[in-house]
Amino acid sequence: MKIYTKKGDNGTTSLVGGKRVNKAHRRVMAYGDMDELISWLGLLRSEVSDDFQLRRIQIFLMQASAHLASDHQVAKLKPLDEAEISFLESEIDRMTDAIPVQKAFILPASPALSSKCHIARTVCRRAERMAVQIEDKSEQDLVAIKYINRLSDYLFTLARYLCYHSGQEDDYWIT
Repeated sequence: MKIYTKKGDNGTTSLVGGKRVNKAHRRVMAYGDMDELISWLGLLRSEVSDDFQLRRIQIFLMQASAHLASDHQVAKLKPLDEAEISFLESEIDRMTDAIPVQKAFILPASPALSSKCHIARTVCRRAERMAVQIEDKSEQDLVAIKYINRLSDYLFTLARYLCYHSGQEDDYWIT
C-alpha cells in the first residue's frame, strides 16, 4: 500500500467516518496538535524510565485523537476511560509531594529533559485550545479536552520533578 493517496492534494482530508473537510478544519487542527504532542511524548519516552507511564499517555491520546477526528457517525470507536484523568491526578499528587513548593512562575531551562517537558506542555495547551474551538463537541470530545487539560498539569509537574531529581533548582521568574 502506498503512503500517498493524492486525495488531499486539494486541501481536504477525511474525518473518521468518511466526511471530507478542509485541512484547516478545527477537528483536523485539534488532532494535528495531538499528533505533535504524541511525538513529543515519544521523545520524552526515549529519555526517561517507564515509571512515568508515557506510553500509557500516548495510547490514551491516540484514542482521544480518533474521537476528535470523528464526524460522530462511527460507533466502532472505543469510549474514553475517564479513570485515566484520575490516574494523571494521582501522578501529579505523587510528584508534587516529592518536590519543593513552587515559589513563582518558572522559566524553562536546565536540564534539557525538563525543558522538553515544558515544550510538550505548551503543545498540549495548544491542542486544548484547538479542541475547545470544535463547535459540535461530543461527550467523548469533552472527556478528551478534560484529559489534555489535566495532562498539561502533569507535564508541568513532571518537568519540575525531573529538574529537582537531576539536582538542579527551578529557575524562578521573579520581578
